[in-house]
Order: sequence, then structure tokens, then C-alpha cells
Amino acid sequence: MKKIISIFTLSVSAVLWAQFQKVEPAFWWKGMKNPELQILLYGKNIANQSIEISDGIQIKNLQKVENPNYVFVTVNTNEINVPKFKINLKNGKKLISSYQYELKERKPNSANRDSYTSKDVFYLIMPDRFANGDSTNDSVPQLTEKADRNNRDGRHGGDLKGIINQLDYLKNLGTTTLWLTPVCEDNEPKTTYHGYAQTDLYKIDARYGSNEDYQKLSQELKKRDMKLVMDYVTNHWGSSHWLIKDLPTKDWIHWFDGEPNGFKRSNYRTTTQFDTNASEVDKKLALDGWFDSSMPDINQSNPLVLKYITQNAIWWVEYADLDGFRVDTYPYNDKEAMAKWAKAITDEYPKFNIVGESWLYTAAQISAWQKDSKVGEAANYNSQLPSVMDFMLYSELPKALKEKESWNTGMIKLYDVFTSDFLYPDVDNLMVFFENHDTERFNEIFNNNPEAYKMALTLISTVRGIPQIYYGSEIGMRGSKEKLGDGDIRRDFPGGWKGDAQNAFNPATQTKEQKEFYDFTQKILNWRKNKDVIHTGKTKHYAPQDGVYVYFRYNENESLMVVLNNNDKEQTLDLKRFNESLKGYSTAKEALSGKEISLKTNLTVSAKSSMIIELTN
Repeated sequence: MKKIISIFTLSVSAVLWAQFQKVEPAFWWKGMKNPELQILLYGKNIANQSIEISDGIQIKNLQKVENPNYVFVTVNTNEINVPKFKINLKNGKKLISSYQYELKERKPNSANRDSYTSKDVFYLIMPDRFANGDSTNDSVPQLTEKADRNNRDGRHGGDLKGIINQLDYLKNLGTTTLWLTPVCEDNEPKTTYHGYAQTDLYKIDARYGSNEDYQKLSQELKKRDMKLVMDYVTNHWGSSHWLIKDLPTKDWIHWFDGEPNGFKRSNYRTTTQFDTNASEVDKKLALDGWFDSSMPDINQSNPLVLKYITQNAIWWVEYADLDGFRVDTYPYNDKEAMAKWAKAITDEYPKFNIVGESWLYTAAQISAWQKDSKVGEAANYNSQLPSVMDFMLYSELPKALKEKESWNTGMIKLYDVFTSDFLYPDVDNLMVFFENHDTERFNEIFNNNPEAYKMALTLISTVRGIPQIYYGSEIGMRGSKEKLGDGDIRRDFPGGWKGDAQNAFNPATQTKEQKEFYDFTQKILNWRKNKDVIHTGKTKHYAPQDGVYVYFRYNENESLMVVLNNNDKEQTLDLKRFNESLKGYSTAKEALSGKEISLKTNLTVSAKSSMIIELTN
């Protein structure tokens, strides 16, 4: 009798525990180019039960792993002729749990969606620090860290509604594309505001709003002919991610035996990826080492992991009608796996742009990561990644403006950056910038000098590539990473919170200092919008002389002359030196002021200033 009771108890226990606790992705779409869909099923000891699908739908593959709480089911969506079907969990003939799965209809022309190009200007926002549109979600019961605006490294309450409320400000400023730092759930105990330790890849962090709020942001942007780019993190997740807390397989993450919780910090030497002389120990630590103890390093070479992050990325494109990705810490990932990831996405969306954070300091190292790179080919590699970030320009720009002029210092640093353009297979598809959420604020480096800012913004607005500015730059925001850490370079935008002493979102209430930065930014970004010669034109530059750098952008229809004078005194240029670019032009005007300019002999340029000159016949 005791034996019968035990068997009955075990049977009941199996029924009680073996439920669908998670199904990911929760739904999918009909008509994808790749019809294969892998569905993750999660529940206590789920692998000990049988899985069936209704409507005669065949399971193409059912994969169990070392953790019995997971089953991975693969189906061919082209063979499914019903919009909804049931995934059934059975113990023998007994139905234990059932999940209704839906294949939704795609939006018209979804596969052929446009993406960001060199016509666009990125505006980078850290949502927690931009604007608080809904104070009721500043803290939420289910998420650990609560709002504390007095804590430099804490949650401050910015959210998606706050961004939506300021979209007209951003449009009027002249930006076209929003890049938000990650907005998916980050439920680590502290320092969660940046979002890079995600704990649920299918859910918007409730302190920012809901998945529906993210959809609304995308919709509101499109009403304004603007674009939304998701910051996607393939390299690491948060330690509190439910998949990390109950790993499907030990090799889901890079685990270092003998180390506490498998943690060993990366050496951050990502140059080892293409270094034929690199030791294996250095290479392994760079790629498999963790960013921090709270950020387990994801193993993209595991096919299940790769499929998971590929499907998740595509799911967000379809769900939120995204216009592109920026991918964090790109060279820290398994490069072969990431080539498959990028190709899978661009196969589904041929025009879709993805820019990788390629934080390296030489054009050769950066260019190797761009799709169809000859440098990459020399290393027997094609990344399939359309765009990369020009960290070489970012690094050299402050030096160029701060250094005294000599043979190899000062403005020659800028010239030398562009001498390597031949290395890039698609030079117009580089992201150009002078600061972001990880760097010292440019206006901190130059002590809020508007002249330095104007020269820097003129440069990134007129050279090849896609310019990116960081929230608050346009009003002279400062912050010192060196002195006060990351929290200080991510200050709250003034006016984003009720009760703020000053509102910089309204040009009428900006300070005199803020307005000087803002007015110039607005002028140049809006001027740039309709300048094909900037977007896709060729470049001809002249070696800097006496602290003055001159370059031309030109096409069959138009030509521009850009002058950067980094001297403390005005300079007079002998225009004869530029005859090969000025030939055929007799008159010109300064683009932002409309002032007429003579091209007969000399050109006088004010101290610490930039000029954009539109050439006319």
C-alpha cells in the first residue's frame, strides 16, 4: 500500500511541476524567408514528458539538453496552415499543460523595410536619464532596484513616455534616428539604469514602460519620418536572467572551472581576433572572459544560443517595426557565429543596417569588421556586418583640436584618419561621432568651449558616414568619467523631470550658453538633411597647413568646401592652392549664414572656427 501511495505521489508531483512556465518566442510570423522556427519550452522536468502539436503539425526536431527543464522544438512555418495551434504537454495520454501558439501576419513590405543610411543623424539617448513621462513606474514591485535620483549610479526615472513627449524637440533639432541604450528588463540588484545586463530579452523593463509603449514609440517616430534603432547585446546578459539562473547547458555561457561562479574577467584585448601572432590564452580570455561578475559571457558558438539571439533580434524587428540595430561590444563575440547572426538578419531584411561597436583605434582593425572587407578577407573572414563605428576618428579628433601644430600633431591627426578610407568597403556606412555614453563628455574635455564643439560637429556632419550625437551635447552638457565615473557622463537632461529648475527642451527657456550650442546644432543638422553631396559625395582633402584643415565634398551636381581653423587667430588662405577643386567656380556662399563669399584670391577664416562653403558657378 505504501508503494502504491508513493507511485501516486510521484505521478501527481510530475503533473504539478511539468507546466509551461516559459515559451519563447511567445509568437511568431507567417511568411518569413527562413521558415524554420525553434521554440524554447521551459518548465520543471518538462523533458520527462511528451510534446505534441495540434492540427497535424509535424515537429521537425525535438532537442533535449542536459537540464530537463528545457525542450527545444523546431517547426517549419511554411507547413503550418492555421493561424493558431496548440503545443501540448502530455504525461502518457494525460494532458498536463497546453499553450496556444500564434503565427501572426507580417506588416506589408516588412522584409523590404528601409533602414538608416548616411542621410541620417543618430541621437543617442540613455532612457533613464532623458525624460520622465510617467512617475508611477519609477519603481515597480517586481524589479529590485528602486528609483533614487540622488544616486549618481541609480535609477532616476526616465522612460519611454518621456522620450515620446520630446519627439518634436528631437525632430526640430534635426535628428532623424534614435538609438536608445538597451531597454529590455535589467533586474540586477544595482546599477541597472544603463540596461546592459539584461535579464529578459523579450520584455521591456517595466521602469521604462511596456512592450506596447515601445511599439508606440516606434509608431510615433514613423509619423515624424524618424527611425528607431535598438541597442542589441549579444556578448553578455545579466546574472539574474532566468536562463542564467537555470542554465539549459553549462556551455550556454563561458564558464571558467575553478573560478567563483565560473567568472573570470576579460583582458579586453580584442585585437587578438585577427592577430596571427596572438597566444591562445590571450585570445580566449579576451573573447570568453566576462565584462563583470554580474554579466556572464554568452557562448554564441553554441547553436542553441545562436538560434536564440538570432530569433530574438528578428522578433523585435517585426514586433516593434525597428529600423536598425546597434550591437554592443561586437569584437568580444565569437566572430564566426556573429557572421551567421548578421547574415540571418540581413537575409530576412536586405536593406537592414546593423552597426557594430568596433572599439579599436586603427582603420585596419576597424575595417576588418565591416562586411566584404579586404582586410577581413586577408584573415579569411567576412563579418556580414554592414556598418562599423569610427573609433579612430573619435580618438584623434580631441587630440587634433588640443595639440600644438607640428609635423605629426594637431590637425594632421584628422587628415591621417581619412587617408585610410581606402580600407573600408563601404566608407559612407561608418558611424562618426566625438562622444557617446561610455566616453568623457566632449564639452567636459573642452570646458564648454562652443568653438571646439562647433568645429567637431561641423566635421562629423560633413565627412563621409553617419553622424551620431549624444543627448545633451546640443545644449553643452558636461560630465567627467575620469573624476566621477559613468553616472556623471549620463546626467539628467534639464527639464525632463517635473520640478526641474530649468527646461532646456524649450528653446525659449534655454540659457544663453545652452542656446549657442543648440542654435548651431539645429542649423547644421537641418541643413545637412537635403545635401546628397554630403550623404554620398566624394571627398578630396588637402594636407593641413598652419592649423587649417580644408576638404571638399563633391558629386556631379554640387561641391562644398569645408574649412576648419584651429588657430587662436584668424587665417588668410591663398585659394590658388585649391585650384583643382575650385576650378569652374566663381562665387560661393557660407551655408549656415547665407553670406556671399568671393573666390578670387584669398579667404579669411576667423579664429577657432569652421566654415561650410557652397560653391556655385
